Amino acid sequence: MMNDFNKVNCAVEVGAAIEEKPVLEILYQDEYLVAVNKPAGLFVHRSYMDKDEIYFALQLVRDQIGQYVYPVHRLDRPTSGVLLFALTPEVARFMGEAFTNKTIQKTYYALIRGHLLGSETIDYPLKEKLDKLGDRNVSREKEPQQAQTAYQSLLTASLPISLGKYDSVRYSLIKLQPATGRRHQIRRHLAHLRHPVIGDINYGDNKQNPFFREYFGFKRLMLLAKKLDFVHPITSEKITIEVQFDQQWLRVFAKLAWQVDILM
Repeated sequence: MMNDFNKVNCAVEVGAAIEEKPVLEILYQDEYLVAVNKPAGLFVHRSYMDKDEIYFALQLVRDQIGQYVYPVHRLDRPTSGVLLFALTPEVARFMGEAFTNKTIQKTYYALIRGHLLGSETIDYPLKEKLDKLGDRNVSREKEPQQAQTAYQSLLTASLPISLGKYDSVRYSLIKLQPATGRRHQIRRHLAHLRHPVIGDINYGDNKQNPFFREYFGFKRLMLLAKKLDFVHPITSEKITIEVQFDQQWLRVFAKLAWQVDILM
């Protein structure tokens, strides 16, 4: 199973323009819904930013299960984890309403800079994040929108290595549950607290990110959409869909001497 999505992970037949299509891990499937484990680096669907991309989650899932799928929420390209699709327009509408009405609980995990302790709700309005091309006809004059993200600190660690003006490198593992769904909400809220997500090239730390890449041996946004909890729109059954930490996350946990059995 791929951890990061890149073309190195796709086998290419020498002398022919044939690439092996990636296969996404299916976490849940019935006749109404399907959920997959989206790797970091994979777009959910085509956008103006994807000129050189070959694969997209929507098309990959459609081809894997042999039927059209309807996205009901989104994950940023660098974010990995649970991605849910509906299998009919009606179910897509039901699930869209559930996300809008905040009856779906989303749980994320993030590795962040510094020691963020305790638990709190970040209540900080965010100006709508617009694409230069995709949202070129949308007004830039909108007031900031309400945005709330609850967090809980789980583990902290320090490395006795000087970096910049600090004599150590500090990390925290935190669990987050956003109550609203603004674009880049978690990443922007944590940057607002001056505890940006490691690997965030938009809102992160330009000293910590290169250090992390060198010390841990890979480059990635350390933000995982770990779990979705909701009531099934057709059967009324309580559904929990969850991904496990992949090998890159586990490598970080091991190097920071974190015992994470309770998180698995």
